Amino acid sequence: MSDAHPAKEIAGSSPTEPLVEVSHLSRFYGPLQAVKDVSFAIRSGEVLGFLGPNGAGKTTTMQILSGNLAPSAGTVRIAGHDMLADPRAAKRQIGYLPEQPPLYRELTVDEFLDYCAALNRIPRPARRDAREAAKDKCGLRDSGRRLIGNLSKGYQQRVGIAQAIIHLPPLVVLDEPTVGLDPIQIREIRALIRELGKTHGVILSTHILPEVQAVCDHVQIINRGELVLNESITGLERHLKSASLTIAFHHPPAVATLESLPGVTSIKTESEGRLHVFHDIERNPTESIIRLAAEQGWGLYEIRPGRLSLEQLFVELTTDDAAAQDTGT
Repeated sequence: MSDAHPAKEIAGSSPTEPLVEVSHLSRFYGPLQAVKDVSFAIRSGEVLGFLGPNGAGKTTTMQILSGNLAPSAGTVRIAGHDMLADPRAAKRQIGYLPEQPPLYRELTVDEFLDYCAALNRIPRPARRDAREAAKDKCGLRDSGRRLIGNLSKGYQQRVGIAQAIIHLPPLVVLDEPTVGLDPIQIREIRALIRELGKTHGVILSTHILPEVQAVCDHVQIINRGELVLNESITGLERHLKSASLTIAFHHPPAVATLESLPGVTSIKTESEGRLHVFHDIERNPTESIIRLAAEQGWGLYEIRPGRLSLEQLFVELTTDDAAAQDTGT
């Protein structure tokens, strides 16, 4: 595969004004360009899954979005506020949960959330209501007097999310919120993220690919600093269903013959002699394969639409080594 893949456009965008607008974002570390001309937008009520292999520029992009790192070029606007021109106003629109929640284990849940309310400049008379509302949203109503250090990791994650939303920010940024949780805790946190997505814009950074399909409305994949996929989950499902074929022949032709057909992008050998043919969505080679198989006596006995997994698509878009694609590394 080539080094660069054109990003797919987000489909089905709301007519409302974007909550987050990232335009032509770039970041250099000396001669190294970690982020290359990245542009995207999300709206309130959307959950965006942000994926990328290690070293792809994902963390740098997240740091720029949260105002912790200045871009070398480009702009970030949060709820209409420019992150460089008016950083305080822009940052007030963000609730952030880093991978390691910033918790004080020696405090109770109520004490910690009161402290976070003060940090976010919530007026003193309104802090109790803000704390209780955040607890209700995060399933912490009966945990207010418990020490954070005595809570399970799943409940500590809930406290971390509560501190991120206590000031009712339009945008919530969650970095790996389910890492280290057991399956039941993961389901609970995913349900919480889906609930947050009804009233906030949410950016979810994760390495867990099924998590994106479970909770997100859109997915972005970044690789070598460039967006290689920017697609709605609905559009992604169509892509996964329609961009490949599984075929089998009694007398198979040379792989190079099939690779030369219009629309075919690559071919992978599967078990029992079957071939997995990847193709452009707009150019399905099914008719050409059937016609040639009849003309050339290939003995075609199976042809059906294939179905990629998100993991396979992720590897295809972020790995240039064909061997790595075969092993899934």
